[in-house]
Amino acid sequence: MIHDAHSASNRRVPVIAALDAGTYYHHRTFRTPELAPYIDRVIYLPELDDAALEGCDALIVSCRINPELLVAQRARLARFLAAGKTLVAMGETGSHRWLDGVRWTDCEVNFWWWKTPGADPGLRLAAPDHSLFRYLTLADVTWHQHGTYAPPPGAVSLVDKVGAGSVLYEDRCSTAGRLIVTSLDPMYHHGSYFMPATSRFLRGFLPWLKDSTPAA
Repeated sequence: MIHDAHSASNRRVPVIAALDAGTYYHHRTFRTPELAPYIDRVIYLPELDDAALEGCDALIVSCRINPELLVAQRARLARFLAAGKTLVAMGETGSHRWLDGVRWTDCEVNFWWWKTPGADPGLRLAAPDHSLFRYLTLADVTWHQHGTYAPPPGAVSLVDKVGAGSVLYEDRCSTAGRLIVTSLDPMYHHGSYFMPATSRFLRGFLPWLKDSTPAA
């Protein structure tokens, strides 16, 4: 089940694909009118193979996909990066289990920090001059976190949690491609109709991904 919005177009625009695990929150994200134009191809996870990725410039591993299913695709995803493509590993996918060099630390999750007056979740823009932050603000990346990463040498942390590590980083060094890793899970919350920051995140992140991904 592959839907390719630009298959009939001859324009040299990047093709952005996203994995669909068949969940309600993936479906709502892919069908939100303001987001859908930035996702050119939706690939049903059980049908992910080399043919499904043919012509794709970037692949989003969508939030909260069962890590066991991704471990089975480890070699294919590594080949995608080795071919110079962009891979986005979103939150709660166990990316440290199916990507080399990803170092992860769990943390206790405070779902309701925002109900405490003056609370500070500890997130900071680590690279405020990065192009992503022409599309997003700190408020757009701020909700609870499930853990943090220790980016590999040469990678750039974009959002840090004070004293803990990165919650969003970009790695152009570990492979021939570009790897974007985050512990944030915007599709889950957007698709569940709560936590407005997650919808704002997608409204900025997806256009940035489209604009910053080179077409093959």
